[in-house]
Amino acid sequence: MNILMIAVNDPAGTGIGFCRAVNRLGRHRCRIVTLETRYTHSWTKDLHVPDLGEEGLAELERLLKTSDVFHFHMTADENLKLGPFLPADHLSGKAIVHHEHGHHDFRSDPERFRAKYRALGRTSLLVSTPDLWRMMPEARWQPNLVHQDEEPLRPARRDWTGPLKVAHSPTRKDLKNTAELLAVVDTVRAMGCAVDLDLIDNVPHAECLARKRAAHVLFDHMQGYYGVSSLEGLSQGLAVIAGLDDWNLAQVADFAGVAQEALPWVLARSPQELEARLRELAADLEGCRAVGDASRRFVERSWSEAKVAGRLCDFWDAL
Repeated sequence: MNILMIAVNDPAGTGIGFCRAVNRLGRHRCRIVTLETRYTHSWTKDLHVPDLGEEGLAELERLLKTSDVFHFHMTADENLKLGPFLPADHLSGKAIVHHEHGHHDFRSDPERFRAKYRALGRTSLLVSTPDLWRMMPEARWQPNLVHQDEEPLRPARRDWTGPLKVAHSPTRKDLKNTAELLAVVDTVRAMGCAVDLDLIDNVPHAECLARKRAAHVLFDHMQGYYGVSSLEGLSQGLAVIAGLDDWNLAQVADFAGVAQEALPWVLARSPQELEARLRELAADLEGCRAVGDASRRFVERSWSEAKVAGRLCDFWDAL
């Protein structure tokens, strides 16, 4: 089938990531059209409406007419104006998918979105993390992926003589427990722990990956779930600290096909637990290295690009 993903902006680069992975897999053909650029992350683009000339607009019109599936990300729907075109004018014969990624409008009022989809008769619904599944249980959880075989997402050679190098790349500091992390790092340093923190903020994605790849530890957040940043860190062979709750752990273990005890995340659900984990890792760099090695094995065996993209293809096959 021919899939056209449609998004206001590509959430954390996941849309273009799925396009690339699906096209590599070869089961379907996937394109993505976007309308806006947010932050300075420089995600790879496909059909970015502000950049399209006459030929690009003609290609977009062709895809709107001929695609078998419209796959809407986040707040996008058929009334999103794409230059001179409106997806609503091309719905005939199309399967429609809505894919939620945790936009604050959805998190603050998921019932509004559920009611909208019910009124439209839309039942092909996806969420990107298990916590969103609890908000829209009629949806299917579609995990995000990482291109684990591409060089920026492979483990790098690292200096393991210390200090412990911790990376943190919050898109929004208020949602990623950044203030708590800074306070905890100050505390463990005052206790004599050798810890360096690289706070990666508002830089192109390629630079973000390079700086994370040079670290030993990645701190995602303590919001109860995991982010794309977690997956990138696991793929890079880092010890990834996050505060996954029991629900998320259970769903992740089920998808991965492993026991919860085998999941690679270093769990920290409070500043006190985060302090303890950083002190432990700083005191045992070889142990930290072993955690990172297990992280990479987990991605290769249980969360590979092909496995995750195949799950999305299975979903489209059933439409």
